[in-house]
Amino acid sequence: MHDLGRIDLTRLALFVAVVDAGGFTAAAERLGLAKAAVSQQVARLERDLGMTLLTRTTRRVTLTEAGEAFYGECVPLLRQAETVLEHAAQDHAVPQGTLRVTASVDYAASVVAPLIAAFAARHPTLQIELIASNEVVDLVEARIDVAIRQGWLRDSTLRAVQLGSFGQWLLASPAYLAQAGAVAQPEELSAHRWIALNLLSAPLHWQFERDGAAVPVRMRAPLRVNSPQVLRALLLSDAGVSVLPDYMAHEDVQAGRLVRLLPQWELPRGGIYAVYPASRHLPAKSRAFIDFVKETGAIPRL
Repeated sequence: MHDLGRIDLTRLALFVAVVDAGGFTAAAERLGLAKAAVSQQVARLERDLGMTLLTRTTRRVTLTEAGEAFYGECVPLLRQAETVLEHAAQDHAVPQGTLRVTASVDYAASVVAPLIAAFAARHPTLQIELIASNEVVDLVEARIDVAIRQGWLRDSTLRAVQLGSFGQWLLASPAYLAQAGAVAQPEELSAHRWIALNLLSAPLHWQFERDGAAVPVRMRAPLRVNSPQVLRALLLSDAGVSVLPDYMAHEDVQAGRLVRLLPQWELPRGGIYAVYPASRHLPAKSRAFIDFVKETGAIPRL
């Protein structure tokens, strides 16, 4: 048995093609290569092996005894390599295996979970794991395929596709406003009880825009939290004024549990992104999920 581990598989394939075609000319025509190139590569294979595989005459090419034995070893090896490559190509083209998706707890519950349910129905053989966490995990270390992240991305080696955006709404409960007074202008917010979300880079500094004018306001925050869900609970408990993403506040505003303040003024919109580890090829399962999210339109665009 020959050690084929260090032999160029391309040269093996050309040798087998010559034998199967019955000569260099026919093999070169089938492969779309120059006859001289095929002959040269087979000669290099013989030199690497230190043996003569083919007997060449002006009329025909025949296998030597050593070449016949070597041919018998090559064919199974090449068939196995073709099978491996076919499976790899299938893995890249068809979603399969386990898809691991992460998102913040509130966004996973309100937006991503319904998307996962619909995506799972479309791909019943795919295993899906949804990890809800407010921690920014290392996607490579945690073996995460896609992270859905909101806000403003920092520079990183990760790849990102923007799926949409969200608005930021200034909110308070009717009972709080009845006790503390209405808010007519952004400047008045500095006199109100602000609930700061410490997850933000500058939780006390906000800029309101209207008709090209920008008004920066620095808030006074007797309360600070590290969770959007807790912030919402405090707003509903009449604790003060703050900002939530529109997808978290929409139902409360519609139901009258919260009031959207200064709707004529705009706060910066945040982006919603699908983030995934940088690699040359995006796995089919990740690509299919990202395309599905964009296709459904469940995440509002800019």
